[in-house]
Amino acid sequence: MVEDRRLGDAIAYVILTIGVLIVAFPVWLTFVASTWDAATVINGQMPLYPGPYFFENYNRILFIGSSRTTREPVIGMMLNSFVMAMAIALGKIFISVLSAYAVVYYRFPFRMAAFWIIFVTLMLPVEVRIFPTFKIVSDLNMLDTYQGLAIPLIASATGTLLFRQFFMTVPDELLEASKIDGAGPFKFFKDTLLPLSMTTIAALFVIQFIYGWNQYLWPLLVTTKDSMQTIVIAIKKMIVTADALTEWQLAMATAMLAMLPPVLVVIAMQRLFVKGLVETEK
Repeated sequence: MVEDRRLGDAIAYVILTIGVLIVAFPVWLTFVASTWDAATVINGQMPLYPGPYFFENYNRILFIGSSRTTREPVIGMMLNSFVMAMAIALGKIFISVLSAYAVVYYRFPFRMAAFWIIFVTLMLPVEVRIFPTFKIVSDLNMLDTYQGLAIPLIASATGTLLFRQFFMTVPDELLEASKIDGAGPFKFFKDTLLPLSMTTIAALFVIQFIYGWNQYLWPLLVTTKDSMQTIVIAIKKMIVTADALTEWQLAMATAMLAMLPPVLVVIAMQRLFVKGLVETEK
């Protein structure tokens, strides 16, 4: 029995190791390509170990830029992506938690109708409403601004649904106890619901930060200046049609830098993120 269990564990570890290698190998290849010169990458004979151009390539792409495809350094584009992702994540959480609180704990006409209208918007992605949204942003003079990048993507039916389902699991005794203690609606929300919602907030923050960081189509439409473009657009601009014109070592270095903030956010909030996704009893 013990031997069967050990064999099962060994097989599981082997499968997991193979899966990790399959996922990690392209990332390692990207990192290796970012440490060599353009000729070594293009000629198809690049080795699988890092090269001597690590500091040169990363210093150039971070603080100077790629002369052929983008005139702006990547550090500025990373800042744009970070501001956009943070604004989207925090804005979605703020609006979602308030709207879910109103739907669950307030009794007003057409309360459920409002919720289902919000829920139906899950079937309307950004691409469906992109032209009227762009027209509004343009009329409000928000092109090439952080407000134009973030505000149209803040509303989230997913977040509202997530918080509503959690609030419905909170025992009614907590609300009654708060009323007995003289707590008003805002105090109950701030002192009771928000502390209980931290794992859910963490899970939603991680998901929405990555969603905002990886946005491509919307930033491409609302930014015309190189100084306001995001790092995802920078990667696309660096990869031109003719391979001879693509500075692959700089494109790979930019791709590696684009991975870092989402990975750091996931690592920093890993425990809360996993707990918020799997925890069912509050």
